[in-house]
Amino acid sequence: MFILKAIIFGIVEGITEWLPISSTGHMILLNEFIKLDVSKEFYNMFEVVIQLGAIIAVVILFWNKIWPLYKDNGKIKADKSIISLWGKIIVACLPAAVVGVLFDEVFERLFYNPVCVAIALIVFGILFIVIENKNRKAKINSLAEITYNTALLIGLFQLIAAVFPGTSRSGATIVGALLIGVSRTVAAEFTFFLAIPVMFGASLLKLFKFSFNFTGLELTILLVGMFVAFVTSMFVIKFLMNYIKKHNFKVFGYYRIILGIIVLLYFLV
Repeated sequence: MFILKAIIFGIVEGITEWLPISSTGHMILLNEFIKLDVSKEFYNMFEVVIQLGAIIAVVILFWNKIWPLYKDNGKIKADKSIISLWGKIIVACLPAAVVGVLFDEVFERLFYNPVCVAIALIVFGILFIVIENKNRKAKINSLAEITYNTALLIGLFQLIAAVFPGTSRSGATIVGALLIGVSRTVAAEFTFFLAIPVMFGASLLKLFKFSFNFTGLELTILLVGMFVAFVTSMFVIKFLMNYIKKHNFKVFGYYRIILGIIVLLYFLV
């Protein structure tokens, strides 16, 4: 039963981490109906570290776009455009990283509750619809066109997700990117790349706080969840990249609003 629940959590994580619909909101609902029956300390760590499985999927799928080293006539060289991309990724991650390290426990205590998550779901759902209705022709159509200033602006939107769970990290960064004229495809890709250092950092922080003090069952639950999240993410990322070539993000906005209302009604009633 524990393994089955870990599989379900892994599937939900793999789907909701990349679609801009808030993995946190879904995890809160899922844990209400399918309790893992583990300690609070382990669950707080589990719901973050399970994301490592999803991250590995990004690394594998986009390896050629994010790994700068290559061989040329037997010599190892570095792709300057990819090094520049990582510089922009680091700049975009700085606001959330600094604030997250300093105030992670404060934000978790203040905002990590169903009502706040539901409100964030609804607000950003509305934003998706409004922005897409007013969306004009994109000014930035490739990763190379993203400047350091643009990256920092996107990073500030990612900061909103770090403060308010339910906003969705991918949702916040995509909304920010669309607002400043980034195309949907580039916005999605840059969001995926931003997740690599952010999630690795957040996961390491949680693991250190947990002191790596696993029981055999807890370690099994975590590894199964991560593996299933990895496999699910491989399919979901490919689906999303194909979907946004022909469609906009409004459907995710409507979904967020509906889910937010459901969360509010369930926990308030």
